[in-house]
Amino acid sequence: MSVARTKSEIAGPAVIFWPLLIAASFSISVGCSNQTSAAGPAPPPEVQVAEVQQKDVPLYAEWIGTLDGMVNADIKAQVSGYLLQQAYTEGSFVHKGQLLFQIDPRPFEAALDQAKGQMAQANGQLAQAKAQLIQSEAQLSVAEANQGRTQLDVDRYGPLAKQQAITQQELDNATQNNLAAKAQVQAAKASVETAKAQIQAATATVQTANAAIETAQLNLGFTRLTSPIDGVAGIALQQVGALVNPASGPITTVSTVNPIKAYFTLSDQEYLAFTRKSKSGDRDPESSLQSLELILSDGSTYPYKGKYYVADRQANQNTGAFRMAALFPNRGNTLRPGQYGRVRAETSHKSGALLVPQRAVSELQGSFQVAVVDAQNKVLVKTVKVGERVGTQWIVEEGLQAGDRVVVEGVQKANSGTVVNPKPYTGK
Repeated sequence: MSVARTKSEIAGPAVIFWPLLIAASFSISVGCSNQTSAAGPAPPPEVQVAEVQQKDVPLYAEWIGTLDGMVNADIKAQVSGYLLQQAYTEGSFVHKGQLLFQIDPRPFEAALDQAKGQMAQANGQLAQAKAQLIQSEAQLSVAEANQGRTQLDVDRYGPLAKQQAITQQELDNATQNNLAAKAQVQAAKASVETAKAQIQAATATVQTANAAIETAQLNLGFTRLTSPIDGVAGIALQQVGALVNPASGPITTVSTVNPIKAYFTLSDQEYLAFTRKSKSGDRDPESSLQSLELILSDGSTYPYKGKYYVADRQANQNTGAFRMAALFPNRGNTLRPGQYGRVRAETSHKSGALLVPQRAVSELQGSFQVAVVDAQNKVLVKTVKVGERVGTQWIVEEGLQAGDRVVVEGVQKANSGTVVNPKPYTGK
């Protein structure tokens, strides 16, 4: 029996296989096409929308503010010496008169003792000068008495000499004695004046010694560096053992921080605007600044409102701006000098303002756009004119109407003409 096969016998199965494979592929392709057609188009993108609100809102202005103490007292050395003691806790509240630092008092105690010794010596000299004056005045009295007696002799001997009742020699002797007595009177008077001058000099020495004592006492008192005010004491800039003197700068600073002062700068135009908007003619131009808010560096609003305190006497000639100061209560001394914040004041009211969330407004090359969803949920991108910011919202001057729905979340999906699935905005 022959084992050879013909070509038709070998090719037979292959001819049957390929048509079956093609048919199966066509069947699978048709099935996939039917499944795709059954899924339909993609759903519209979901966005969050908010309605444009219309209401009366206050308008605010903000300025960069710098906090400072109501009073900042630099504690400096007024005498030279070594710091022996720091008697306060840095950063703590201290009272007026409280000891902060002690300078070595021993050299000043010695100077005070020396001044007291000089005072005692000067008092002794003054007492001696007064005694000398008493003695000189007594000598003057004796000399005047002697001169009076010799003058009587001269007056009596003159007529007798003319009558030749006495000799001329006796008259001459009486005259010479009177002249000598007069000289003694003059000498006694000079001695009295000298004693008075010595008293004056001794009195001046006493006054000088007394001034030296007062100076020594002051210098000794200056070795105690005390706080001149109630306030918060800063970190010590000199340590125990340091040699300090009047030229060595502050050792620390004590600041009164309740209330605390906030400095901010107001332009000339803003100052004039506040003046014009003063609610009554008898109020100060700064009446609009009587209720101020402080926005801290972390964005939070300080819970206590402040008020206008003072404006500088003149505008800055370089900038034309006024330096203003406000006072804020600082219970617990939370705020400290040197901190920065924003001082905010209500400047005016706007009636019927149209408000949209700031997130709904996009800026593109200097223009502002908002995506609006109409009644058919179709997006229309509009160019708007914005005004002031009010909290997290923006006032829209032109381009929108009250009740319009604007896209807040999902703006990147809201192309003009796109149909969207709007949901209420859940943010703030």
